[in-house]
Amino acid sequence: MRLRARRLGVPAVVLAVIAAIVWSFVPGPAEVDLGRVTRGGMRVTVDEEGRTRVRERYVVSAPLGGRLRRIPLRAGDAVTAADTAVAIVDPTDPTLLDARAVAEAEARVRAARASRERAGPDLERARAAHELAAKQLERARRLFATTVVSHQELDEAESRERIATEELKAASFAGEIAQFELDVAEAALLRTRPGGTDGTGFEIRSPIAGRVLRVFEESETVVAAGTHLLEIADPTDLEVEIDVLSSDAVRIRPGARVLLEHWGGERPLTGRVRVVEPGGFTKVSALGVEEQRVNVIVDLLEPPEARPALGDGYRVDARIVVWEGENVLEVPTGALFRHREAWAVFVVRNGRARLTTVEIGRQNASEAEVLGGLEEQNVVVLHPSDQVDDGVAVRAR
Repeated sequence: MRLRARRLGVPAVVLAVIAAIVWSFVPGPAEVDLGRVTRGGMRVTVDEEGRTRVRERYVVSAPLGGRLRRIPLRAGDAVTAADTAVAIVDPTDPTLLDARAVAEAEARVRAARASRERAGPDLERARAAHELAAKQLERARRLFATTVVSHQELDEAESRERIATEELKAASFAGEIAQFELDVAEAALLRTRPGGTDGTGFEIRSPIAGRVLRVFEESETVVAAGTHLLEIADPTDLEVEIDVLSSDAVRIRPGARVLLEHWGGERPLTGRVRVVEPGGFTKVSALGVEEQRVNVIVDLLEPPEARPALGDGYRVDARIVVWEGENVLEVPTGALFRHREAWAVFVVRNGRARLTTVEIGRQNASEAEVLGGLEEQNVVVLHPSDQVDDGVAVRAR
């Protein structure tokens, strides 16, 4: 009996060893990263770098030739409209001026007068457009309260009113500057005539209230009429210039919401697209590729108190919203791959990866809109490797 049991035990041990060897060569479930199909809000954006710039800037020029005294102002100094003397020019003796210099001074007066006359109708046109936009916005708000108009139509009305407001401010600023230039040109013309100078320097006062951005002529020197002396602007009146690819620009609409990040503050700033410039330009990328770019101008919605340190020419990261949706069925973009000219994913069912063709709509950097082929709460394989195929057993990494 013992011998028979010993003889029967030897094959069993051999079979167990063979089974263990075979089992060791059987591949186990592939370890993968998993994601889930969910429903929620989705946003498609155009992401580019931008820079801030003051909306209205003014370059102060010498209205007549002469010796410029040293300008005491420096970048950042505050100036007051019609009060702060920004430069003093000691004009040439009128008896030494030739006929051409006098003619140029007279021409500048005529040009300044024409600019002032042109600014009047522009201001009235901007004022009428603003009144119309304000009425349309008020009507849209009333209709929105009764659900007659959509939220998008209300946003468009608010955008038109905001654009009209900025255009009215720009037209008013242009009118003030035109009047200032006319006053300066007429005063300069008097200095070109005999008896028009009392021996004192010609004082140039600031045309606007703001701060000095840069000084072009710091030292005392002889200047000709029209020489740029310094640049003045209101540094709190900012807008953002973003250059995007022309293929992205066609998707951006005035009034689109913009998120401005990494500008140095604790939280992102918000803005609205005011205009997509109709003309593009060629720009060479960091890789040496020529690209057609288009400037997008964005108005900041936060008051200056919320961004006190932000100035002219500062860098920001902009995310321009071109589409937003609620209750969207979405899948992580890392699960998508091309299969036979269609989009596909691996759906995990009963521990195995199943190749599934899907129909995809809009996409952003992290999610894609699912139009068909998947259901909510489906588990999918993220970034599938060459070890994953249809029917392969998988387990979470």
